[in-house]
Formats: sequence, C-alpha cells, structure tokens
Amino acid sequence: MKKLLLIICCLPLFWGCAKLDLNPLSEGSSENWFSDETELQLSLNDFYREYLWAQENNYETERMTDNWSQRQAVNAYAAGTVTSEWAFSGDVWANTYKGIARANTILNNLDKAAPNIGAEKLKQLAAEAYFFRAVLYGRLIFHYGDVPYYTNDLSIEDAFKLGRTSKETILKEVYKDFDMAIASLPVTYGNGQKRATKGAALAFKARTALYMGDYIIARDAAQACMDLKTYTLHADYGQYFLSSTRNSSETIFALPRSAALGSTWATTNFFPRTAGGSAVAQPSWELFSSFPCTDGLPIDESPLYNPRKPFVNRDPRCAATIVEFGTEFLGYIYDPNPYTTTVLKTGTSTRVSNKDNRAVDQFASYNGLTLKKGVDADWADDLKTDFDIIIMRYADVLLMYAEAKMELKEIDQAALKAINTVRARAYHANVDAASSYPAITTTDQTTLRRIIRNERRIEFGWENRRYDDLIRWKLADKALTRPIYGMLDPADLKTKVVDAGLWVFPGTPDIDINGLPDFSAMYGTRLIKLLVARNFDANKQYLWPIPSKEIIINNNLKQNPGY
Repeated sequence: MKKLLLIICCLPLFWGCAKLDLNPLSEGSSENWFSDETELQLSLNDFYREYLWAQENNYETERMTDNWSQRQAVNAYAAGTVTSEWAFSGDVWANTYKGIARANTILNNLDKAAPNIGAEKLKQLAAEAYFFRAVLYGRLIFHYGDVPYYTNDLSIEDAFKLGRTSKETILKEVYKDFDMAIASLPVTYGNGQKRATKGAALAFKARTALYMGDYIIARDAAQACMDLKTYTLHADYGQYFLSSTRNSSETIFALPRSAALGSTWATTNFFPRTAGGSAVAQPSWELFSSFPCTDGLPIDESPLYNPRKPFVNRDPRCAATIVEFGTEFLGYIYDPNPYTTTVLKTGTSTRVSNKDNRAVDQFASYNGLTLKKGVDADWADDLKTDFDIIIMRYADVLLMYAEAKMELKEIDQAALKAINTVRARAYHANVDAASSYPAITTTDQTTLRRIIRNERRIEFGWENRRYDDLIRWKLADKALTRPIYGMLDPADLKTKVVDAGLWVFPGTPDIDINGLPDFSAMYGTRLIKLLVARNFDANKQYLWPIPSKEIIINNNLKQNPGY
C-alpha cells in the first residue's frame, strides 16, 4: 500500500519536533485547511476527476467483456493472463484508496470548519464525502472481496498492520455511509451544479446492494430513487449519448467534459477508417446477436430474423448501437461488403475509396461492425469529443428495481412496468401502449431473469456495465471462454459467402439458456473466422488480484486465491 500510505500520512517524521512550524499560513495543508466552505468544496472537487473513475472511461471494463472485438487481439483479462502485476488492478486499487483517504480526511476535519459554516451546509458537505466513501469501498469489495478498511487517519506503523476486513463487515458500513449521504444531500442544486445528489446516493446504494445480492435493500433504494420524481428517460435513446446532449433528466451521476475547458477524449480507435478513424475496436458479434427482434423473441426463435438482412426487424437499440450496413454514417455510406470498393461521400455526392472494406484496407473492421452509440460528428473533425462520462442513469435504476423484484419473486405490475418503461422508450412508445412495442408480460421467474439480463446487455452496451453483470451473475466463465469470431478474409468472403448468396451472415447463432449467442455451429461450416480465443480463469478471476507491491510491503495483507 505504498501509494496509499504516502497519501494518508503527512510528515510523520516530524511529529517529535512539536516546536517546528511546518504549516506556513500562506499555504494549504492538512493542518490549516478545511477551515471554511470554500476549502471543503475544493477538497470535494477531487472526487469528480477522471482518474478516480478510470473503469468508466475509455470503455475500460467493456474491453474485458463479450461485447468487445478488437481485430485479432484480446484484453488481458478476457485472455486469462492477468497476474498480481496487472497494472489496471494496481491503478484502481491505488486511486480508490486515494479517494477513500481524501473522504476520511474531510470527514475527520469537519470540526475545523464548523464555526464558519451553517449546520445544514456542513451536513451537506459531509454527506458528499460519505457518498464517495461508500461508492469507493463498494467498488473495492466487489472487485477484491475482503480489503483493508479504515475511517481514521493512519500512521505508517498502523497502516503496515492493516489486514483484510471481511466484505460483509465493510458492506454494513457502506450502507451506513450511503444513508448519511441520502439524509443530507439535496435532490438538486439550484445553481445548476452537477454534483452528487440524494438520487445519486440512492441509485448507487441500489447498485451496491444488487451487486452484493442484497435484493431487499436494492429494491427499496431503487424505489426511493424513483419516488423522488426527479428523473425521466430521455425521449430518444440514440440522441441521449451524443456529446451535444447535456443536462438530460435521465442522467443521475456523470462527469461532464468540455472541449472549451480542455477536457476531451481521443476518438480515433472507435470509428470507421473512411471517415478518418482507425477502426481498432468495434462491437462484437455476440452483442449484435443479442438484440431481439421486434416481436421480442431472440433471433434464433423469431420468424422475423433474416441473417441476410440482419438489421431488419430488430430492437431499435440495435441500429442505435451499431451502424447499419448501407446507411450514411459520418458523411459516408458504411458498407463492409468486399465487393464494395468505393462508397458515396454524401456531402459531395462523389465516390471515394472504401477503407472500411478489408479488400481495400487490411485494417478495416475484422467483423464488419462499427460503433454508432454516442458517436457524433465531432468525433471525426478533430479526432476528439467531449461527451459526458455517464456513470449512473435512470434506466439503470428502473432495471435494477425490476431485477431485485424478480429475484425476490415479487413479479408484479410494478416490476414489469419498470422494465417495460425502458423497452418502450427504445420504440418511442408509451409504456401503456403495449401493442406499440413487445411488452413483457411473463411472471415466470426463470424466463424473466433471462429477459432482464439481456435487456441490461442491449440497453447498456458499451457503457461499462457488462463486466459487472457477468461477474455478479457468475456468467463470465461461460461468456469469456468462447472465441471471438469475425468475417472470413476478403478472397474467401467473396467466394464462400457473398457469391454463395449468404451475405451478410451465413447462418444464425444459437442463443443458449443464459441468453449468450453461440457461434460454434456456424464456425463448424468454416464460413466465419475465429479471430482470437478467450480464456477466462474461473478459479481466480471472479476476484481481482491485490497488487503484488501491496503484499510485499505488508505481511498482514494476504493475496486472493490463484494469484
């Protein structure tokens, strides 16, 4: 815990020199800081910096899942090669504890500001710190299990004695912190600030409880968030994720970006080559095949599905997430057909070289797909965008509520309406107009569990939610041990697929009992290509490794099994 120790311990070598003036009045330090509202607010601002939310940025955890395809490469986690030296785990550990240390320091120094701040304002500022501490400890126990837990200020000596506290014990404290936050955070900020709110605390409490299998707590927290009547679903699913959409009533907690303020994100790897991107990564065939047809049935059951026209008669979120072949995208017609060597540039009505065709450019998408969700015109103009990092939105609250109710066998109209509200939005339909979309009516728990799990997948595709779901549902050892598939190389794709009248897809994958598309039978025809294997190790990878450097410097800290 070297990084953690450096953060939480301030000049311990000088404690024996009480007469030395180590806190110049002209500079801030832990001794003379926290004296008023401004200083507390500035300290709380650090919780909104991107480093603390790395899992939510740049599709970091999506890369570990079966929603992701990246040519013939695979993320180390999905490849099963992570060890206690895994850099991502080390960074998450260090930065999460840095945030916890900051929350502890703020909460332990509130008395300094008390004379200068009204009681209610002080409670609100404390509530913000409680909120973040709860979120961060909840993150740790989900990824690592039992972890070191502390709320006081530690000396180096005490820190070296710190072992692992059971996640059950920590979880009780996390709920207490959430409740402190819920009690004193405002529902909204009148000045338009986008900070942690009462709704955010309720929503994150629901998420934490759901992840831990505490379905009653998850249900009640989600219900309380819904009862605030503060949030609604954005009218248009596709538009919600664009950088031009700001301050939506669906957003519960997000990190705003602003190009004007120098906060942007590099887009190059995630959009087509003809439009100026590099097409390094794209949605997987598994994700594409998970969108049901407009009758609500999976593609291997629905009579509406045609593998030659795979975008037709599909849930609208399919074409909102993945670019439909033959349609305009970022100023060009997108078409990976190996015979389509030129495409229309719509702005000038001229034809240009089709760099999204592997017969033209060997680095075009290996599975033919490209991301549409969240991709805006600003992605291509300067290869940067400033869309908000959405970490919690109202659709998640609705689906968490429905899932908790389902697991508790409380499958009533309230549970069905929650999930149907999410689905109806995709169809631009009123939730009560059941004939306008494939409304869910089943009350069978097993059937509804499968529907809810798939609904989460297609609603939150490429939003960094899939990893958490695979882990908590114990499906990672099934989803992440199947290969990643794509199209044949251009010459074979022409003769064996296109010339044979089998374009776009030469078959339909089976959807198994867990709702996971299985391409093994189609691969047996040798009309698709195995791009790369995945090898998730169920014996260890349901928990992350504690960074080895933390184990080395603390004999009381034991490693998770298998690492």
